[in-house]
Amino acid sequence: MTQEFDKGAEKLGAHEIAAWLRRHPAFLQQFPDLALTLVVPRETGPAASLASYQLEVLRDKNRELSRRLQELFGNAQENERLAVRTHQLTLALMKQATAADTVRAMAASLAEDFQGDLVRVVLFDALPGLDDVDWLQVIPRDDARLSGFRDLFTGDGEPVCGRLHPDKNALLYGVRVEEVQSSALLVLPSVGLVAVGSRDGNRFFPGMGTLFLRMMGESLAVALQRFTP
Repeated sequence: MTQEFDKGAEKLGAHEIAAWLRRHPAFLQQFPDLALTLVVPRETGPAASLASYQLEVLRDKNRELSRRLQELFGNAQENERLAVRTHQLTLALMKQATAADTVRAMAASLAEDFQGDLVRVVLFDALPGLDDVDWLQVIPRDDARLSGFRDLFTGDGEPVCGRLHPDKNALLYGVRVEEVQSSALLVLPSVGLVAVGSRDGNRFFPGMGTLFLRMMGESLAVALQRFTP
């Protein structure tokens, strides 16, 4: 008796559900995951449209997964290239015989290997052999011109990316400031600043990864320590 009642309730419930779905044909649009779990008969008829829907949803998911995979693959390739270039830069810095040559190697690599449009270096102390370059400024640490950078020197040395304040841009890039739309700023608390300017406003932006930039700045700082008395 109980089994018959249960079967009758189940049959009645199924009919009610079917009737409700007929009155609400857009129900599965709100719950697309439910459509993927339904068992659809293979014979032709109205059920074929649901099977097509399931197939299209699966295709969309496959396309999205493929897109994400390609994006991850592209990021992995770019990170590998950056890792190789950063390693080569570190080796080049350690091979230099003088502090001046070390700074020259840094500026050259940022311009050539890392495609910086404008590279600028600010050092706290003058270095012999760097009197003939236009990308270098020697500004003492306590100079008022560096007041806008004070908070960076007292921080953890995290690189800064994006559009710098106009006063900072003017100090770093001088007469060519109008060419710079975005910058990556390497902060070296014991040495100075290294700025990489780009004519592309989207090249450097807040929130971008700065691991390799930080590694480059630390490599320069360590390489220069070899020549500190």
